[in-house]
Amino acid sequence: MAGGLRGAALALALLGLTTGAARAEGFVPAVVYDTGGKFDKSFNQAAYEGAERFKKETGIPYLEAEISAEGQRELVLRSLVRRGASIIFSTGSDQRAAVIKVAADAPTVKFVLVNVAPDTPLPNVSAIFFREEEGSFLAGVAAASVSKTGKLGFIGGMDIPLIRRFSCGYAQGIRSVSATDEIIVNMAGTTAAAYHDPTRGAELALGQFDRGVDIVFAAAGNTGTGVLQAAEDKGKLAIGVDSNQDYLHPGHMLTSVLKRLDNAVYSSFKSAQAGTWQPGTVSLGLKEDGIGIAVDEYNRPLLSPELLKTLDDTRDKIIAGTIKVHNYVDDKTCPAQ
Repeated sequence: MAGGLRGAALALALLGLTTGAARAEGFVPAVVYDTGGKFDKSFNQAAYEGAERFKKETGIPYLEAEISAEGQRELVLRSLVRRGASIIFSTGSDQRAAVIKVAADAPTVKFVLVNVAPDTPLPNVSAIFFREEEGSFLAGVAAASVSKTGKLGFIGGMDIPLIRRFSCGYAQGIRSVSATDEIIVNMAGTTAAAYHDPTRGAELALGQFDRGVDIVFAAAGNTGTGVLQAAEDKGKLAIGVDSNQDYLHPGHMLTSVLKRLDNAVYSSFKSAQAGTWQPGTVSLGLKEDGIGIAVDEYNRPLLSPELLKTLDDTRDKIIAGTIKVHNYVDDKTCPAQ
């Protein structure tokens, strides 16, 4: 038992918990980054950027922790509660069980989940869902419009419905432009390790390029960085995800599908600070600026004025409901694949 306690203490020490914000009174926000690391250039990093924006605007520091092993989630959450956290934003759907358990024992602390919700609503838990399929649809339109080979790839991280939602939205966007383009889909794995294996991402990308793919969309966390590097090495194009990854490989990034976790973290902290935070579920898509695609100095040369207009028109139609993008999670099917 003593050895186990020492191991738990060591795990916490290695997590990089910020202690400066911990205080007995006042507002103390906190964020927990899931496996893949805070600076994964993707999902976790977007959460970090939202917390940083809150800190810079308000002057209020925040607690943070990184999950590096499956068994750490509950341990980390309880540590943040003990340190005085007022609201804890947990990235990653795998954090649900730990959040539900700790929230029941800490009714005065607010908790935020992403992409998952408690089976039974809890008065101190909110769940934020993103309509990833909408941004992925736009990426598919862009890819099919630019592709020279008519072969387009998708590489996902962990093979779960959430990642299939990206894949399905992408395929629907491709099919709105071309009924004949070939779509090749690979997943990096079936465990959380699939999100932080750049070598595996590069291998899958190279395999797709060898089959004629000239544009690949990576929705795979840090694994995706290997995909993007392989695209540059092979003179191909890639599509990033979650954060704006265009700057990583200028000239080889067609765009990035933005999942505005930064906005979600920032607004959660702001509402909790103002006393207006509410439990329940929220859905964010193109209309709410929760989802988007990147257009900047790094990828603009790859996007013709005509394509940019098409993307703007398509975005408006999705928001208006004229174009309805199927959500894979609803029935585990994809009409475009």
